[in-house]
Amino acid sequence: MLALYFDGQPALKDLPRPAPGDGEVLVRVHLAGICGTDLAVLKGYHNFRGIMGHEFVGEVAGPADSPWLGQRVVGEINIGCETCERCRAGLARHCRQRRVLGLLNHDGAFAPYLTLPAANLHAVPPEVPDVWAVFTEPLAAALRVPELAPVSPAARVLVVGDGSLGLQIAWVLALSGAEIHLAGHHPEHLALARPRGVATFLAADLPAGDYDIVVEASGSPSGLELALTRVRPLGTVVLKSTYTNRYPLEPSALVVPEVRLVGSRCGPFAGALRLLKDGRIDPRPLISRTFPLARGLEALDWARRPGVLKVHLDCREGN
Repeated sequence: MLALYFDGQPALKDLPRPAPGDGEVLVRVHLAGICGTDLAVLKGYHNFRGIMGHEFVGEVAGPADSPWLGQRVVGEINIGCETCERCRAGLARHCRQRRVLGLLNHDGAFAPYLTLPAANLHAVPPEVPDVWAVFTEPLAAALRVPELAPVSPAARVLVVGDGSLGLQIAWVLALSGAEIHLAGHHPEHLALARPRGVATFLAADLPAGDYDIVVEASGSPSGLELALTRVRPLGTVVLKSTYTNRYPLEPSALVVPEVRLVGSRCGPFAGALRLLKDGRIDPRPLISRTFPLARGLEALDWARRPGVLKVHLDCREGN
């Protein structure tokens, strides 16, 4: 099978179809999304080597006796050891020995087939087309923000970053009834948030004032600098970006104003699928282009262009 493989440089390779192990299923991938973390892999994130990609929707193709056979699915990306204290406590996403689909010691979704534990799967409702379902993983990551920093209707919240993830976070938080502001660099991206009741600003024109919660989703250290200057004393900064380089954090920026800095990663798939099923989130405006897998290198180059939102790969064989 053709796969988009990373071994210091991305390349299209002809590789054997993977075989599911005990407790695993074989998924035939329909669509896969390229996100900022995949682009960080190209810069050395996790020193990953293997088939890239972790956002996907597909159909279970094996084993023949699987109760999931033939079902359309999305899948959680963290694969715990299942035996450690954290896994037994339901914290497999934080297992010290975890593997992560397309990011850490487990081949990913930029191929016609992948394997995952059946326990990681979520059935896609028939009302949710593939082009929506492929957004389940990043939408779940957006939903993780209010889990870690509860947003009341009286809150004043700033999202920094108007990329695909930042927009989804702003959309999700707008459902709370709180005052949501979004700061970015692309007027055409900001325009996608305003119909949801989000006040938008170019970062350079962000008016004065503090925020109860600031979510940093810009992918740039400058976004964190902005977040730390705009959070109120005793407020919370939620960090979504994964930087490949070290960030020189001044401790007094947290200690003196008693600010909480909270890391945020993966979130609830079930909630994301409900939002998609109910039509409360329509992610289609985020799609910049869809490429066949055979043009995967071109797709990566396109995704790295300034101002590009979501790029998808059609991974079905023959496309």
